[in-house]
Amino acid sequence: MIEIRNISKSFGEQHVLHDVSAVFESGKTNLVIGISGSGKTVLMKIMTGLISPDQGEVFFNDRSFFDLSRAEQKLLRREIGMLFQGSALFDSLTVEENVMLPLNMFSNATAKEKLNRVNFCLERVNLSGSNKKYPGELSGGMKKRVGIARAIVLNPKYLFCDEPNSGLDPRTSIVIDDLIIEITKEYNMTTIINTHDMNSVMEIGEKIVFLFKGQKDWEGNSSEILSATDENLNAFIFASDFLREARDALKEKKGLM
Repeated sequence: MIEIRNISKSFGEQHVLHDVSAVFESGKTNLVIGISGSGKTVLMKIMTGLISPDQGEVFFNDRSFFDLSRAEQKLLRREIGMLFQGSALFDSLTVEENVMLPLNMFSNATAKEKLNRVNFCLERVNLSGSNKKYPGELSGGMKKRVGIARAIVLNPKYLFCDEPNSGLDPRTSIVIDDLIIEITKEYNMTTIINTHDMNSVMEIGEKIVFLFKGQKDWEGNSSEILSATDENLNAFIFASDFLREARDALKEKKGLM
């Protein structure tokens, strides 16, 4: 579980986050949504310790991250996996070398143990046998799956995904969503996903936090979102014709139209 309490952050005169609090549960896909500039990325950077808030606290279970010593923070970061928006693979490294990188940095395992772990993670994301390929030989979806394999290679308790479906076609996006939720359940991770993808919101949004102008404007889940009355949320969600039709159908079914 990750809990954020009263998080605020400004850059000069630009107020990015204002008193944001939320609880993100283990074993669930927790989504943070909002228009560009709403504070999603800054919030994720604060939760992963890349930047410090002006005020507020981030708790990993019962540990307040910013109260920990540098050594303790470093140990906690080993429990965090990160899937970056552009996959962030090193083009000069093979798939195997990319996935093994965190093990080389943070593990004292033997070379054989590291390779076994890499092979296990590649098998888990359906990329067995791709060890010696380079990122330039992979499709966008395959790169994302390599990114997921690297993110889970240290067996993290917490997984952060920044726009995991960015640049992917709808069919591949579904594959990535399914993989993320399967891994979350399998390892009981606390998974937090920044996304604009409304298909992801509707399909895997077990907990959804909507940010608007740096504030938490709404929270709920995918089964509640179509009937939400929050005007800012509706303006964001129902920019899609498909979702407007789904909302209207739901209201008609409930006799609200």
